[in-house]
Amino acid sequence: MSTNCSFSLQKNSETEGVRAGTLSLPNGDVPTPVFMPVGTQATVKGTLPRDLQQVVKCPIILGNTYHLNLRPGVEIIRQAGGLSKFMNWQGPVLTDSGGFQVFSLSKLRKIDQQGVRFRSHLDGKEIFLGPKEAMAIQDGLYSDIAMCLDECPAAEASREEVQAATDRTTLWAEKCLQHWQDNGCDQDGRMLFGIVQGGRFEDLRLKSAEELIALNFPGYAIGGVSVGETEEEMLEQVKWVSAMLPEDKPRYVMGVGTPPQLLSMVGMGADMFDCVMPSRAARHGMAFTKEGTLNLRNEKFKEDLSPLDLSTDCYVSQEFTKSYLRHLIMAKESLAGVLLTLHNLRFFVQLMETARTQILKGTFGEWSTEWIAHYQSGK
Repeated sequence: MSTNCSFSLQKNSETEGVRAGTLSLPNGDVPTPVFMPVGTQATVKGTLPRDLQQVVKCPIILGNTYHLNLRPGVEIIRQAGGLSKFMNWQGPVLTDSGGFQVFSLSKLRKIDQQGVRFRSHLDGKEIFLGPKEAMAIQDGLYSDIAMCLDECPAAEASREEVQAATDRTTLWAEKCLQHWQDNGCDQDGRMLFGIVQGGRFEDLRLKSAEELIALNFPGYAIGGVSVGETEEEMLEQVKWVSAMLPEDKPRYVMGVGTPPQLLSMVGMGADMFDCVMPSRAARHGMAFTKEGTLNLRNEKFKEDLSPLDLSTDCYVSQEFTKSYLRHLIMAKESLAGVLLTLHNLRFFVQLMETARTQILKGTFGEWSTEWIAHYQSGK
Protein backbone atom coordinates (compact mmCIF):
# COMPACT_ATOMS: atom_id res chain seq x y z
CA MET A 1 0.00 0.00 0.00
CA SER A 2 1.06 3.59 -0.53
CA THR A 3 2.80 5.41 2.28
CA ASN A 4 0.89 8.60 1.35
CA CYS A 5 -2.12 7.56 3.41
CA SER A 6 -1.63 7.65 7.14
CA PHE A 7 -3.27 7.08 10.47
CA SER A 8 -1.52 8.45 13.51
CA LEU A 9 -2.47 8.00 17.16
CA GLN A 10 -2.22 10.98 19.46
CA LYS A 11 -3.38 8.92 22.44
CA ASN A 12 -3.65 5.17 22.93
CA SER A 13 -4.65 4.30 26.48
CA GLU A 14 -3.73 0.73 27.32
CA THR A 15 -5.61 0.92 30.62
CA GLU A 16 -8.88 2.26 29.16
CA GLY A 17 -8.54 0.77 25.67
CA VAL A 18 -9.49 4.07 24.00
CA ARG A 19 -7.68 5.96 21.25
CA ALA A 20 -7.57 9.40 19.66
CA GLY A 21 -6.02 9.64 16.22
CA THR A 22 -5.92 11.43 12.89
CA LEU A 23 -6.61 10.03 9.42
CA SER A 24 -4.76 11.92 6.68
CA LEU A 25 -6.66 11.63 3.39
CA PRO A 26 -6.38 13.31 -0.03
CA ASN A 27 -9.29 15.68 0.67
CA GLY A 28 -8.44 16.50 4.28
CA ASP A 29 -7.58 15.25 7.76
CA VAL A 30 -10.11 13.44 9.93
CA PRO A 31 -9.69 13.51 13.75
CA THR A 32 -10.91 10.35 15.47
CA PRO A 33 -13.11 9.14 17.03
CA VAL A 34 -15.50 10.49 14.41
CA PHE A 35 -19.16 10.22 13.43
CA MET A 36 -19.79 10.33 9.67
CA PRO A 37 -23.16 11.54 8.28
CA VAL A 38 -24.62 9.33 5.55
CA GLY A 39 -25.10 10.81 2.08
CA THR A 40 -26.30 7.76 0.16
CA GLN A 41 -27.40 9.61 -2.99
CA ALA A 42 -24.60 12.22 -2.98
CA THR A 43 -26.54 14.26 -0.43
CA VAL A 44 -27.11 14.11 3.29
CA LYS A 45 -30.91 14.44 3.28
CA GLY A 46 -32.15 17.89 4.16
CA THR A 47 -28.75 19.61 4.31
CA LEU A 48 -26.53 21.79 2.14
CA PRO A 49 -22.85 20.83 1.88
CA ARG A 50 -22.03 24.29 3.23
CA ASP A 51 -24.09 23.61 6.35
CA LEU A 52 -22.40 20.24 6.85
CA GLN A 53 -19.11 22.10 7.04
CA GLN A 54 -20.12 25.26 8.90
CA VAL A 55 -22.94 24.04 11.19
CA VAL A 56 -22.50 20.28 11.57
CA LYS A 57 -18.70 20.60 11.27
CA CYS A 58 -18.27 17.01 10.15
CA PRO A 59 -14.85 16.22 8.66
CA ILE A 60 -16.02 13.33 6.42
CA ILE A 61 -19.27 11.98 4.94
CA LEU A 62 -20.46 8.76 3.26
CA GLY A 63 -21.70 7.88 -0.20
CA ASN A 64 -23.02 4.60 -1.59
CA THR A 65 -21.50 2.72 -4.53
CA TYR A 66 -24.62 0.75 -5.42
CA HIS A 67 -27.00 3.70 -5.57
CA LEU A 68 -24.61 6.15 -7.25
CA ASN A 69 -23.67 3.63 -9.91
CA LEU A 70 -27.36 3.23 -10.77
CA ARG A 71 -28.04 6.95 -10.71
CA PRO A 72 -26.52 9.21 -12.01
CA GLY A 73 -23.84 6.68 -13.05
CA VAL A 74 -20.15 6.56 -12.19
CA GLU A 75 -18.99 8.07 -15.49
CA ILE A 76 -20.81 11.34 -14.84
CA ILE A 77 -19.25 11.57 -11.39
CA ARG A 78 -15.82 10.68 -12.78
CA GLN A 79 -16.12 13.48 -15.33
CA ALA A 80 -16.99 15.89 -12.52
CA GLY A 81 -13.70 15.01 -10.81
CA GLY A 82 -15.05 12.60 -8.21
CA LEU A 83 -17.87 12.53 -5.69
CA SER A 84 -16.65 15.38 -3.50
CA LYS A 85 -16.51 17.76 -6.47
CA PHE A 86 -19.76 16.46 -7.95
CA MET A 87 -21.69 17.34 -4.79
CA ASN A 88 -19.62 20.43 -3.94
CA TRP A 89 -18.39 18.92 -0.67
CA GLN A 90 -15.05 20.33 0.50
CA GLY A 91 -13.85 17.27 2.37
CA PRO A 92 -13.16 13.52 2.29
CA VAL A 93 -15.72 10.88 1.33
CA LEU A 94 -15.99 7.22 2.36
CA THR A 95 -18.02 4.98 0.09
CA ASP A 96 -19.73 1.72 0.99
CA SER A 97 -19.05 -0.96 -1.63
CA GLY A 98 -22.66 -2.02 -2.06
CA GLY A 99 -22.25 -5.00 0.27
CA PHE A 100 -25.04 -3.85 2.53
CA GLN A 101 -27.41 -3.92 -0.46
CA VAL A 102 -26.60 -7.63 -0.74
CA PHE A 103 -28.31 -7.85 2.65
CA SER A 104 -31.03 -5.19 2.40
CA LEU A 105 -32.15 -5.99 -1.17
CA SER A 106 -32.16 -9.75 -0.64
CA LYS A 107 -35.27 -10.32 -2.75
CA LEU A 108 -33.60 -8.71 -5.77
CA ARG A 109 -30.23 -10.48 -5.81
CA LYS A 110 -28.34 -13.71 -6.42
CA ILE A 111 -24.89 -14.35 -4.93
CA ASP A 112 -22.07 -16.63 -6.09
CA GLN A 113 -18.28 -16.71 -5.72
CA GLN A 114 -17.88 -14.18 -8.54
CA GLY A 115 -20.12 -11.50 -7.05
CA VAL A 116 -23.74 -10.40 -6.86
CA ARG A 117 -26.41 -10.13 -9.54
CA PHE A 118 -28.99 -7.48 -8.69
CA ARG A 119 -32.29 -6.51 -10.12
CA SER A 120 -32.22 -2.72 -10.10
CA HIS A 121 -34.88 -1.32 -7.79
CA LEU A 122 -35.30 1.49 -10.34
CA ASP A 123 -36.09 -0.37 -13.57
CA GLY A 124 -35.59 -4.09 -12.93
CA LYS A 125 -32.45 -4.25 -15.10
CA GLU A 126 -29.96 -6.96 -14.10
CA ILE A 127 -26.65 -5.60 -12.78
CA PHE A 128 -23.54 -7.54 -11.81
CA LEU A 129 -21.36 -6.28 -8.95
CA GLY A 130 -18.17 -8.21 -8.23
CA PRO A 131 -14.95 -7.22 -6.46
CA LYS A 132 -13.40 -5.67 -9.57
CA GLU A 133 -16.58 -3.77 -10.40
CA ALA A 134 -16.91 -2.45 -6.83
CA MET A 135 -13.33 -1.20 -6.92
CA ALA A 136 -13.65 0.34 -10.39
CA ILE A 137 -16.78 2.25 -9.35
CA GLN A 138 -15.17 3.56 -6.17
CA ASP A 139 -12.07 4.55 -8.14
CA GLY A 140 -14.36 6.53 -10.45
CA LEU A 141 -16.02 8.14 -7.44
CA TYR A 142 -12.51 9.03 -6.23
CA SER A 143 -13.36 7.81 -2.74
CA ASP A 144 -10.88 8.85 -0.06
CA ILE A 145 -11.78 5.59 1.69
CA ALA A 146 -13.19 2.70 -0.32
CA MET A 147 -14.69 -0.46 1.14
CA CYS A 148 -14.18 -4.02 -0.06
CA LEU A 149 -17.21 -5.84 -1.38
CA ASP A 150 -18.54 -8.06 1.39
CA GLU A 151 -21.52 -10.25 2.18
CA CYS A 152 -23.52 -9.30 5.26
CA PRO A 153 -25.50 -12.28 6.64
CA ALA A 154 -28.75 -11.73 8.52
CA ALA A 155 -28.69 -11.90 12.31
CA GLU A 156 -30.73 -15.13 12.28
CA ALA A 157 -28.64 -16.84 9.55
CA SER A 158 -27.46 -20.38 10.29
CA ARG A 159 -23.83 -21.13 11.08
CA GLU A 160 -23.41 -22.69 7.64
CA GLU A 161 -24.79 -19.57 5.95
CA VAL A 162 -22.58 -17.27 8.03
CA GLN A 163 -19.54 -19.46 7.33
CA ALA A 164 -20.17 -19.28 3.58
CA ALA A 165 -20.68 -15.50 3.69
CA THR A 166 -17.51 -15.03 5.74
CA ASP A 167 -15.40 -17.16 3.39
CA ARG A 168 -16.82 -15.31 0.40
CA THR A 169 -16.03 -11.96 2.05
CA THR A 170 -12.37 -12.99 2.44
CA LEU A 171 -12.19 -14.20 -1.17
CA TRP A 172 -13.67 -10.92 -2.40
CA ALA A 173 -11.33 -8.91 -0.14
CA GLU A 174 -8.31 -10.55 -1.78
CA LYS A 175 -9.64 -9.70 -5.24
CA CYS A 176 -10.55 -6.13 -4.22
CA LEU A 177 -7.09 -5.50 -2.82
CA GLN A 178 -5.40 -6.92 -5.92
CA HIS A 179 -7.46 -4.71 -8.22
CA TRP A 180 -6.92 -1.63 -6.04
CA GLN A 181 -3.15 -2.09 -6.08
CA ASP A 182 -2.83 -3.20 -9.72
CA ASN A 183 -4.63 -0.05 -10.86
CA GLY A 184 -2.61 2.30 -8.65
CA CYS A 185 -5.61 3.45 -6.63
CA ASP A 186 -3.46 3.46 -3.47
CA GLN A 187 -0.74 5.71 -4.87
CA ASP A 188 -2.36 9.07 -4.09
CA GLY A 189 -3.28 8.49 -0.45
CA ARG A 190 -6.65 6.80 -0.90
CA MET A 191 -7.41 3.93 1.47
CA LEU A 192 -9.11 0.56 1.07
CA PHE A 193 -10.66 -1.04 4.16
CA GLY A 194 -11.30 -4.75 4.65
CA ILE A 195 -14.59 -5.68 6.34
CA VAL A 196 -14.74 -8.27 9.12
CA GLN A 197 -17.80 -10.50 9.03
CA GLY A 198 -18.73 -13.65 10.99
CA GLY A 199 -22.13 -12.82 12.44
CA ARG A 200 -22.86 -13.86 16.01
CA PHE A 201 -20.21 -16.60 16.02
CA GLU A 202 -17.06 -15.58 17.86
CA ASP A 203 -14.78 -18.09 16.14
CA LEU A 204 -15.96 -16.98 12.69
CA ARG A 205 -15.49 -13.32 13.62
CA LEU A 206 -11.93 -14.01 14.78
CA LYS A 207 -11.16 -16.12 11.71
CA SER A 208 -12.41 -13.34 9.43
CA ALA A 209 -10.29 -10.78 11.28
CA GLU A 210 -7.18 -12.97 11.11
CA GLU A 211 -7.54 -13.52 7.37
CA LEU A 212 -8.03 -9.82 6.64
CA ILE A 213 -5.18 -8.75 8.94
CA ALA A 214 -2.90 -11.08 6.97
CA LEU A 215 -3.76 -9.08 3.82
CA ASN A 216 -2.45 -5.89 5.50
CA PHE A 217 -5.22 -3.43 4.68
CA PRO A 218 -4.62 0.19 5.78
CA GLY A 219 -7.88 0.08 7.76
CA TYR A 220 -10.52 -2.37 8.97
CA ALA A 221 -14.28 -2.23 9.35
CA ILE A 222 -16.56 -4.34 11.52
CA GLY A 223 -19.58 -5.16 9.38
CA GLY A 224 -22.72 -7.20 9.88
CA VAL A 225 -23.74 -5.51 13.11
CA SER A 226 -27.06 -3.78 13.85
CA VAL A 227 -28.81 -6.15 11.44
CA GLY A 228 -31.41 -7.49 13.87
CA GLU A 229 -29.38 -8.74 16.82
CA THR A 230 -29.81 -7.36 20.36
CA GLU A 231 -27.75 -4.42 21.57
CA GLU A 232 -25.85 -6.74 23.93
CA GLU A 233 -24.99 -9.09 21.06
CA MET A 234 -23.90 -6.21 18.85
CA LEU A 235 -21.56 -4.73 21.45
CA GLU A 236 -20.16 -8.18 22.19
CA GLN A 237 -19.29 -8.71 18.52
CA VAL A 238 -17.57 -5.33 18.32
CA LYS A 239 -15.58 -6.13 21.46
CA TRP A 240 -14.40 -9.49 20.07
CA VAL A 241 -13.06 -7.93 16.88
CA SER A 242 -11.70 -4.63 18.20
CA ALA A 243 -9.39 -6.50 20.56
CA MET A 244 -7.82 -8.30 17.57
CA LEU A 245 -7.35 -5.49 15.08
CA PRO A 246 -3.94 -3.82 14.64
CA GLU A 247 -3.36 -0.83 16.91
CA ASP A 248 -1.85 1.26 14.13
CA LYS A 249 -4.84 0.94 11.75
CA PRO A 250 -8.21 2.75 11.91
CA ARG A 251 -11.24 0.73 13.09
CA TYR A 252 -14.65 1.49 11.62
CA VAL A 253 -17.93 0.06 12.99
CA MET A 254 -20.45 0.21 10.16
CA GLY A 255 -24.04 1.41 10.46
CA VAL A 256 -24.27 2.29 14.17
CA GLY A 257 -25.58 3.56 16.54
CA THR A 258 -27.27 5.39 19.43
CA PRO A 259 -25.20 7.90 21.44
CA PRO A 260 -24.62 5.47 24.36
CA GLN A 261 -23.66 2.73 21.89
CA LEU A 262 -21.13 5.02 20.22
CA LEU A 263 -19.47 5.86 23.53
CA SER A 264 -19.44 2.19 24.53
CA MET A 265 -17.68 1.29 21.27
CA VAL A 266 -15.22 4.17 21.59
CA GLY A 267 -14.41 2.58 24.95
CA MET A 268 -13.60 -0.64 23.07
CA GLY A 269 -11.10 1.13 20.82
CA ALA A 270 -13.30 1.86 17.79
CA ASP A 271 -12.53 5.01 15.79
CA MET A 272 -15.20 5.60 13.13
CA PHE A 273 -18.98 5.31 12.95
CA ASP A 274 -21.84 6.08 10.56
CA CYS A 275 -25.60 5.84 10.85
CA VAL A 276 -28.73 7.27 9.22
CA MET A 277 -30.36 7.53 12.65
CA PRO A 278 -29.82 11.28 13.29
CA SER A 279 -31.24 12.44 9.96
CA ARG A 280 -34.02 9.85 9.82
CA ALA A 281 -35.15 10.67 13.36
CA ALA A 282 -35.15 14.38 12.49
CA ARG A 283 -37.59 13.79 9.65
CA HIS A 284 -39.93 12.18 12.19
CA GLY A 285 -39.77 15.04 14.69
CA MET A 286 -37.21 13.50 17.03
CA ALA A 287 -34.34 15.45 18.57
CA PHE A 288 -31.28 14.01 20.33
CA THR A 289 -30.23 15.96 23.41
CA LYS A 290 -28.01 15.45 26.43
CA GLU A 291 -31.20 14.66 28.38
CA GLY A 292 -32.18 11.92 25.95
CA THR A 293 -34.34 11.78 22.83
CA LEU A 294 -37.25 14.23 22.58
CA ASN A 295 -40.39 13.56 20.56
CA LEU A 296 -41.26 17.13 19.66
CA ARG A 297 -44.72 16.10 18.50
CA ASN A 298 -45.60 15.70 22.15
CA GLU A 299 -48.22 18.17 23.42
CA LYS A 300 -45.99 19.19 26.33
CA PHE A 301 -43.69 21.09 23.95
CA LYS A 302 -46.50 23.24 22.50
CA GLU A 303 -45.78 26.14 24.87
CA ASP A 304 -42.15 25.29 25.68
CA LEU A 305 -40.24 28.43 24.66
CA SER A 306 -36.88 27.17 25.88
CA PRO A 307 -34.06 26.55 23.38
CA LEU A 308 -33.86 23.05 21.94
CA ASP A 309 -30.53 22.11 23.53
CA LEU A 310 -28.04 24.62 24.96
CA SER A 311 -25.37 21.92 25.32
CA THR A 312 -25.04 21.55 21.53
CA ASP A 313 -23.03 24.37 19.90
CA CYS A 314 -25.25 24.72 16.86
CA TYR A 315 -27.36 27.80 16.12
CA VAL A 316 -30.41 25.59 15.57
CA SER A 317 -29.95 24.03 19.01
CA GLN A 318 -29.48 27.33 20.78
CA GLU A 319 -31.69 29.79 18.88
CA PHE A 320 -34.85 27.84 18.03
CA THR A 321 -37.37 26.92 20.71
CA LYS A 322 -39.03 23.56 21.19
CA SER A 323 -42.40 25.27 20.71
CA TYR A 324 -41.41 26.68 17.32
CA LEU A 325 -39.93 23.41 16.11
CA ARG A 326 -43.07 21.58 17.21
CA HIS A 327 -45.17 24.13 15.31
CA LEU A 328 -43.19 23.43 12.12
CA ILE A 329 -43.59 19.68 12.59
CA MET A 330 -47.35 19.87 13.18
CA ALA A 331 -47.76 22.24 10.23
CA LYS A 332 -45.82 19.77 8.08
CA GLU A 333 -43.32 22.44 7.08
CA SER A 334 -40.18 21.04 5.43
CA LEU A 335 -38.05 23.43 7.49
CA ALA A 336 -38.72 21.24 10.54
CA GLY A 337 -36.75 18.36 9.06
CA VAL A 338 -33.98 20.66 7.85
CA LEU A 339 -33.44 22.27 11.25
CA LEU A 340 -33.69 19.05 13.25
CA THR A 341 -31.30 17.28 10.87
CA LEU A 342 -28.70 19.99 11.42
CA HIS A 343 -29.15 19.77 15.18
CA ASN A 344 -29.09 15.97 15.36
CA LEU A 345 -26.05 15.63 13.14
CA ARG A 346 -24.18 18.28 15.09
CA PHE A 347 -25.13 16.52 18.34
CA PHE A 348 -23.56 13.26 17.11
CA VAL A 349 -20.46 14.92 15.64
CA GLN A 350 -19.92 17.06 18.74
CA LEU A 351 -20.31 14.00 20.97
CA MET A 352 -17.34 12.38 19.21
CA GLU A 353 -15.36 15.63 19.43
CA THR A 354 -15.96 15.74 23.18
CA ALA A 355 -15.04 12.06 23.50
CA ARG A 356 -11.75 12.81 21.74
CA THR A 357 -11.04 15.68 24.14
CA GLN A 358 -11.73 13.43 27.13
CA ILE A 359 -9.46 10.71 25.71
CA LEU A 360 -6.62 13.19 25.28
CA LYS A 361 -7.14 14.38 28.88
CA GLY A 362 -7.15 10.79 30.16
CA THR A 363 -10.65 11.15 31.62
CA PHE A 364 -12.79 9.31 29.06
CA GLY A 365 -13.86 6.40 31.29
CA GLU A 366 -15.35 8.45 34.10
CA TRP A 367 -16.82 11.05 31.76
CA SER A 368 -18.52 8.53 29.44
CA THR A 369 -20.03 6.59 32.35
CA GLU A 370 -21.55 9.78 33.74
CA TRP A 371 -22.68 10.98 30.30
CA ILE A 372 -24.48 7.73 29.47
CA ALA A 373 -26.17 7.61 32.88
CA HIS A 374 -27.39 11.20 32.50
CA TYR A 375 -28.63 10.58 28.93
CA GLN A 376 -30.51 7.43 29.87
CA SER A 377 -32.09 9.05 32.93
CA GLY A 378 -33.69 11.71 30.74
CA LYS A 379 -32.82 14.48 33.15
